[in-house]
Amino acid sequence: MAIFSLMQKSNIKHISWVKGKLSHEFIKKNVVWKNIQKHFEHEELHFFYDKKTNGRFTIAVHNTFRGPSIGGLRVWQFKTEEDAIIDVLRLSKAMTYKNAAVGLNHGGGKAIIWLDKNQKKSRPLLRAFARSLIKLEGNFVTGEDVGTSEQDMDIMQEEVKKYTKKVCVVCCSKKTGGSGNPSPFTAYGIYDGMKVCAKRVFGTTDLKGKTIALQGLGNVGWVLAKHLVKTRANLIITDIDKNKVAKVQRLAKGKVSCKAVFADHQIYSEKSDIFSPCALGGILNSKTVPLLKCPIIAGSANNQLWDEKKDGLALHKKDILYAPDFIINAGGVINAAMEYAAKTKGKLYNEIEVYKKIDEISENLNLIFDYSEKENIPTSQAAIKIAEERLKNTEV
Repeated sequence: MAIFSLMQKSNIKHISWVKGKLSHEFIKKNVVWKNIQKHFEHEELHFFYDKKTNGRFTIAVHNTFRGPSIGGLRVWQFKTEEDAIIDVLRLSKAMTYKNAAVGLNHGGGKAIIWLDKNQKKSRPLLRAFARSLIKLEGNFVTGEDVGTSEQDMDIMQEEVKKYTKKVCVVCCSKKTGGSGNPSPFTAYGIYDGMKVCAKRVFGTTDLKGKTIALQGLGNVGWVLAKHLVKTRANLIITDIDKNKVAKVQRLAKGKVSCKAVFADHQIYSEKSDIFSPCALGGILNSKTVPLLKCPIIAGSANNQLWDEKKDGLALHKKDILYAPDFIINAGGVINAAMEYAAKTKGKLYNEIEVYKKIDEISENLNLIFDYSEKENIPTSQAAIKIAEERLKNTEV
């Protein structure tokens, strides 16, 4: 039986694993629990079930050595419970490396609201999640991710404030004192990172006339497309939502070339100067890497490599310059962390300072590329080695 089904049947509201202690020992016999063990190296893992909303929430805290864990809340219809749990475990670990690599005083965490096929996001569901969130007592701070918005953060923050003064939610709307949608910060970091990659491969940071294959035209993809059109880069675009595709086509009309593709895997085999994955993760794998016809990969999606070692090495052998996702897409969490710091210290949030910090992404990329060349290892491995060194140091 799945963990949430078991919780529902036994009227269990919360199952926790905190630093080796499991609140309900019998869960160790559960098949899903056994299957996730190879992904499990976390300080905390929490399952919450809210009967009233049929809310199924998972929060993973990977590491808090540098400070409270921070990561987005993802609302998604995963096919299986196991898929949802593995996703939150992998994403929270990636957040630890991301936060350490950019010198933030935070560990990595992630949260998921797993929707069933007949369920939609709702105000009561978000409020129920917020009441679960406060049980971690500020050890996990969350913000926007796939399936959530600044309005959702407002709803959760309103609920959190009823129970605690601790900062548990960031990226609320500006009218409530938050920094708003983090997507522009992420997109800015990706765009800047693309120029660093272009300098390495083409000898120039100028993207004018270059062809960028954009996979995913959500919040980040849309803002990134605007940057690219403004700089006169040509586009190849794809998204499961044809309305988003049409929106980018209207933006590009009369300015740059914009080709739309819809068939499965077609985007991978399109010839481009930069392939930019900006949708879900795991898209660089044994099936897609052989199809790639690009010298650079630089995008916002988390956990782009299905198998960190195997697929990273495959890109290295193909001489494709891969900008490690947790390095180049750090703009959003940098913004969230600086908002958190301002709130906890009673200071005003400063957007200018956020962009100054995001500029460090380019420095990190150059450091990683240099290390990769020197040691002849994939850039993904170089990024992890540098992040692990910084993870040991709370002063970085």
